[in-house]
Amino acid sequence: MRIKQKTAIPGVFIARPNRFVALVSVGDSVSRAHIATSGRLHELLVPGARVLLERAPDGRRTEFSLRAVEYNGVLVSIDAQLPNRLLEKALKGRELPPFADCEFLRREPAWGSGRLDFLLLESGNAVYIEVKSVTLVEGKTALFPDAPTERGRRHLHSLLTIARGGQRAAVIFVVQREDAAVFAPNSATDPYFAAALQEAVAGGVEVYAYRCRVEKDYIELLQRLPVMV
Repeated sequence: MRIKQKTAIPGVFIARPNRFVALVSVGDSVSRAHIATSGRLHELLVPGARVLLERAPDGRRTEFSLRAVEYNGVLVSIDAQLPNRLLEKALKGRELPPFADCEFLRREPAWGSGRLDFLLLESGNAVYIEVKSVTLVEGKTALFPDAPTERGRRHLHSLLTIARGGQRAAVIFVVQREDAAVFAPNSATDPYFAAALQEAVAGGVEVYAYRCRVEKDYIELLQRLPVMV
């Protein structure tokens, strides 16, 4: 499963004045680029890192969008919206084996006081899915989150409630780089999320992880990774 993207513009990362803005060098000029994630990205966004940019639409305050960072020779996508686009395409095409018998119903279904990412239908029964973007890899282990996430814990609790009610519920971690061999919760950074994930699995929530190949003009969903919870 692959999503094509616009031809990337190379640049160099300079600084991150706030969570959603980066200063980048493009040719001989310094520009501002939007960062489409709230993750820390400490190991990726270091001065001098080579980045890939996409020119922003006219009228936006930032001239570019920061699409990917090169880390040890591997391109890492940092667009937290891409995993949902990838999985929506895969789910609609019934290309993910765990959900091959499911009909895609809609995005962002309401649940409780919030929303999850996808609602499917399998033999007349609802299937709820939440998607998480992963950018951090240590050794060969993909880790989530890279910063404490109360919102992530809320999503897991919603999925657990659904599973305990007898419906299918799943969380899918999309690792936006290809140098991971396994996925695990980042218990050192957020032990509460790790504990919530363990509780969710024990309660019947399905957990999947996939790695991606990132290139200058596309991102591709690759193999399913083993999950260590």
